Amino acid sequence: MTGVLTETGLFVGGGGADHGAAQELLLKYGNRHGLIAGATGTGKTVTLQVLAEAFSAAGVPVFMADVKGDLSGIGAAGSEAAKMHEGFASRAQTIGYDLAYRAYPVTFWDVFGAQGHPVRTTISEMGPVLLSRLLGLSDAQEGVLNIAFHLADSEGLALLDLKDLRAMLTHVAERAAELSARYGNVAPQTVGAIQRQLLVLENQGATEFFGEPALELQDMMVPAPDGRGRINVLAADRLMQSPRLYATFLLWLLSELFEVMPEVGDAERPKFVFFFDEAHLLFDDAPKALVDKVEQVARLIRSKGVGVYFITQNPADVPEAILGQLGNRVQHALRAFTAKDQKDLKRAAENYRPNPRFDTEAAIKEVGTGEAVTSFLEAKGVPGMVERTLVRPPQSRLGPLAPEERSALMAQSPFGAKYAAAVDRESAYEILAARAAAAASEAAAVQQEGFNKARRFEPIKAERPAKTTRTAGSSSRSDTILETFGKSLARQLGSKAGQQIVRGVLGSLFRAR
Repeated sequence: MTGVLTETGLFVGGGGADHGAAQELLLKYGNRHGLIAGATGTGKTVTLQVLAEAFSAAGVPVFMADVKGDLSGIGAAGSEAAKMHEGFASRAQTIGYDLAYRAYPVTFWDVFGAQGHPVRTTISEMGPVLLSRLLGLSDAQEGVLNIAFHLADSEGLALLDLKDLRAMLTHVAERAAELSARYGNVAPQTVGAIQRQLLVLENQGATEFFGEPALELQDMMVPAPDGRGRINVLAADRLMQSPRLYATFLLWLLSELFEVMPEVGDAERPKFVFFFDEAHLLFDDAPKALVDKVEQVARLIRSKGVGVYFITQNPADVPEAILGQLGNRVQHALRAFTAKDQKDLKRAAENYRPNPRFDTEAAIKEVGTGEAVTSFLEAKGVPGMVERTLVRPPQSRLGPLAPEERSALMAQSPFGAKYAAAVDRESAYEILAARAAAAASEAAAVQQEGFNKARRFEPIKAERPAKTTRTAGSSSRSDTILETFGKSLARQLGSKAGQQIVRGVLGSLFRAR
């Protein structure tokens, strides 16, 4: 009887005419990437769980996204009382597998911090390229975003969270004329469009994703006390409500792995395995530059010991350039209801090394739930002959954990205290706000100084003229003439003080006469 591991790799299931031939994924080729494909309900999730268990048993840390909420059961042992046990036991007998239920070391993560430890990154770490993809920006808008990042870097303004980016974009808009002369057109309307897209992102809950403490990928690779690899499960059921955020997050994680992992060449086993569920979301409407980046990462990251496994319904969801790099394949049933489906089915079959025992295209249509058409790399990295395989049953629970079980596992995690509380240190938002406050204070001081100077020049008050020996009639007439003339001039001067000055001056002239 065979266990989870063989002498050289992972036991996936039984193949051959009677399903008695062990089908294994060689551990040394685990970093050559892979594909798990098939229609809904054909067993992709179980295959993912089986591979994750085996990699963990071999001491390899794993990351996978739980898009339907049913992968959390990997943290608990299966049970003979479960309704699937009888079928599992029968399958195990058929393929020569020693079925023994056990739980696996699991750490739960959640972008929103509800069903796992919070996952955060900073705006700077995400970078303008991925952020533009996340926001769905045009080329012109992406250009302005790049200017904002460059300006922040040159002025020492840390971009940690969304409010930092908002403040930085406002700063760019205020300096639009200056920056346009240096970098090209920076239109305030373009900045406004980016701000509106940031508002949409905030409404999707991304505010909690950007900030500190940022996730340290090495924490995902800390082995369990018994030496097994840690299985990192991202709660993605809520995250999937924003497909672009989901896809961009996983691409960022993959890019970070590429940046931090050292070169290891051809190792005896992978250093990390990454399962990308619902992979079509990464490529839907993706610009060519982004697809090229994924292809580059997939091609180069295997030399760092990282294996990437795409899970999707149809192999056609994955671009040809990337599909050609996926050496280990598990193809569950495909349905061919339309002409396009039939074309995709034929194309999928052509990607396998033929087996003279059966027709690959027919087999892909005929395999039942829990059965798959498989091909794994053999010695020297040669693609193995295609085989119809009964996938082994999982050792862990099939289905989700109860909320209290998840909470208990999270309480035992060594990373709870490290990531629980968000930290908001001084960054672009605070620095720019302080600059604005200082500028406002300086402007107020200048205004006050100008007011104080103006008050030194008080209006001239004319003294009341001394009485003379003129007759009452002539005096009254003179006053009347002076008053009329003074008021007329005062209207031109526009002030009561002007009226007083004119009356005083002209009064002196008449009396001196």
